[in-house]
Amino acid sequence: MRTILGAAFSLAADGIAAAADFPANNYYTAPAPLSAGSWVGPYLGANVGYELATVDNNPTKPSGIAGGIEAGYNWQRGQFVFGGEADFQLSGADATVAPWQFSNPWFGTVRGRAGVAFNNVLVYGTAGLAYGDLRVDTAGLTESHASFGWTAGAGVEVGFTPRWSAKAEWLYLDLMDRGFSVTGTNNGLAANLIRFGVNYHF
Repeated sequence: MRTILGAAFSLAADGIAAAADFPANNYYTAPAPLSAGSWVGPYLGANVGYELATVDNNPTKPSGIAGGIEAGYNWQRGQFVFGGEADFQLSGADATVAPWQFSNPWFGTVRGRAGVAFNNVLVYGTAGLAYGDLRVDTAGLTESHASFGWTAGAGVEVGFTPRWSAKAEWLYLDLMDRGFSVTGTNNGLAANLIRFGVNYHF
């Protein structure tokens, strides 16, 4: 009996001593909620998609595959992400309505981006400057004009590793009219672009 009582007193004394090692205000706290993933920094990527366009003052509707490169930089405050992006695209969009064949061999944009991050998912809107080339071929004659305009769109980007992300994006481009001698009128280009891309974040 004395052995049992001695062991009990010893365990009680050890428990009191261990309890004394904890701060008086120790209590359980739930873990903080997950914060938005970081999108801060520069990135470089590539994209491919499809262009559907119309030509001002002409029934021709060029369409085709377009793809190119892009680069940008993001800043972030909480869940709000903002930054800028530039891209350059080569396009196979063309169409013929006799006797005209219109094409848009290349174009590019310089845009601002702003959106909301949900951890590794970024939903954003974008708008800015567009530039590109409109070309017409008819009766063995070719005329081409580069012009400026505007662009706007929206997209979703998903980070699937700490460095890599994938995106789906829609852009609307509007290039101003230029006077074409071979058509005898002013022609411009308006296009919808659906594209997918991948970015590497440095």
